[in-house]
Amino acid sequence: MDPASIQTLAVYPPIGIARVGNAVGDDDYIIGPEVIGGPPMLPEGSPAQYVADFRTNDGRIKRQAARFRVYAYLKDGSVEEITAKNGRVTWCVAIANLKAGWYDFQEAMDLPDGLSKPAKRRNRDLFVPAGRQSLDILPTPQTIEGPSAAAVKFNTGTFWEKPIYLGELRTDSEGRLLFLGGRGASKSFQAGARPITHANNVGWHDDVSDGPVRATVTFSDGSSKEAEPGYVVVAPPNFAPGLTGLVTMDDAVRETFQAEGWIKAPSSTCFTEDIWPIFDRLTGHQWVNHGFFIVHGHGSPLDARDPTAIDRMRDDTQAGAAWRQDVFELFRQPNLPGILNEPLLPQIYGDGVDTLFSNTPHATAHLTVTPTQFAHLQRWAAGDFTDNWPGSPPQPPPFSSLTSAEQVFHLERAPLHDCMGGPFHPGIEMTWVMRLASVWQGPYRLKVLPTNGAAKQNYGPVLTPAVCVGANGPFDGVAAGALTRFLGLPWQTDGVSCNSSDIYFPATFLSMPTFWGARYPDQVLSEANFERAAALDPSKLPGPAKVNLTAQMHKHFMLRVDWLRDLRGFDFYNRIRNSVDEWPDLGMVLPILCPPPHLPADIRFEQGRTSEAAGSDLKRKLVEAVERLYAPSSSPSPLKQQASDRKPPKRSYRQGEI
Repeated sequence: MDPASIQTLAVYPPIGIARVGNAVGDDDYIIGPEVIGGPPMLPEGSPAQYVADFRTNDGRIKRQAARFRVYAYLKDGSVEEITAKNGRVTWCVAIANLKAGWYDFQEAMDLPDGLSKPAKRRNRDLFVPAGRQSLDILPTPQTIEGPSAAAVKFNTGTFWEKPIYLGELRTDSEGRLLFLGGRGASKSFQAGARPITHANNVGWHDDVSDGPVRATVTFSDGSSKEAEPGYVVVAPPNFAPGLTGLVTMDDAVRETFQAEGWIKAPSSTCFTEDIWPIFDRLTGHQWVNHGFFIVHGHGSPLDARDPTAIDRMRDDTQAGAAWRQDVFELFRQPNLPGILNEPLLPQIYGDGVDTLFSNTPHATAHLTVTPTQFAHLQRWAAGDFTDNWPGSPPQPPPFSSLTSAEQVFHLERAPLHDCMGGPFHPGIEMTWVMRLASVWQGPYRLKVLPTNGAAKQNYGPVLTPAVCVGANGPFDGVAAGALTRFLGLPWQTDGVSCNSSDIYFPATFLSMPTFWGARYPDQVLSEANFERAAALDPSKLPGPAKVNLTAQMHKHFMLRVDWLRDLRGFDFYNRIRNSVDEWPDLGMVLPILCPPPHLPADIRFEQGRTSEAAGSDLKRKLVEAVERLYAPSSSPSPLKQQASDRKPPKRSYRQGEI
């Protein structure tokens, strides 16, 4: 490539998402999605979809790497990726974890009607011998270059003057950057201290981080050119890979881009791109929340994986108008002031969830679809849409099949599509600050400040909403540590505190709303129940026996169990304490390669859960023995038990202890 032909260089994705994991092998990682709606990838390039792709043989959770590339915008208007064959790419990354030295999270600070409140500093009453700066984990910025370079670690940052590992840099065979974050380690500076709250635990740190990703390309003629920087954010694990939030971070930030006039709001609606995904995301939540399974999961009128339901959704005739209008009226309108209208979709908590505990919950107590999604639904209800359904659920294209210009388009949006766009209380990957125009230079490109130092931390003893969102405030541009500092500290306690309504309102009819079910499930189809449902194939029996077997199979298929059951203790405090060390034992909600034909083709169930949690749980043998009576077998009875078969569960409680 002739350097003179280059107009500009830019790092892609503009925001890459890495995720922590506790696997320790050099190859125990996946690479985050690079096409919109696509799966993560294994290092050799195949899609990561099944449990063995996300967990090691000993059950550890693999980290997700963020891969960064450099693209050249040429003077002739074309786009081309720069790799090691074009020149030497030198990467420089600066990250930080600023949570402990930041301010408490209470509510988002851009909420209407006076809901946002000032926040005091975290750890404000704690004596810090080395000063508050020792609460900030600030590793030395690191550089790496060349193909397949050895790992360069971020291990010089400290908390309470003790070294903390925040991740490492690598490169692939083409010289692209691979960023891997921390291993999910969270601790208090004081041995034996216990967390006591969901988001603002005193004396604690974790190992997420964020910061700018810079690249300089040196060409064969000795000239060099710096690329527009990208940015990396390290998030907690995704416990339901392949499921999408109803509102993604991509959806959320596009509302900001439209409000700023950087992109145009859609003026037309296509069924496949704009309508079906809304219902499909709702349907996907059936695998992580029992209430959603009832309302818009398998067998419901809104089941977006049922061809009959899809045909009704895509019917644009006058005959279907009343039904479409009825469906449209199920959705809560965005940006309404006043009191919440509860019995509407989506049944997902919102930024103003705290007001649910008052007599007049605010409209923001539940999430809404975005204004853009609502406008699409409105046009759909009126029959003003294009039916371009391809006949089956569309599949994302392979990254390698895309032109360079198409790759850039997908790299802008794919990482954010795989993150939740609400509720921001505070959020599990990124938080409400992403919707501030002041953090952006333009569509998808953050306003990265010209420094490898950390973001400014000191805005006085109290941070007010006006200062927080204002000019020259903490989010007028971004620097290392800026985007993760408002999130829960540590992330584990927040993740297991934000559940579905049956935890907060135990007399509720169904277990909804939820917070982040597509990342942190609520109720799941257990592996044991899936196995029994899979074993009971009604087509194998004739007549009345088939009816009975079908009913028995449905008992297993329709049962949902508590995803956090292995972490629960005597009370809330035990649960959040257990989460700090035992989060890798939680199951992941995933598909299998060949589901049995009598179960839904898109079935997902809990996999990879630690075998120690339930012990031997020999009741499974009894259930299997009873269900063998449908079709007696000559194989050995499962009821034969040796004393050595029994293994106690990890936790047990006596009467009165829980």
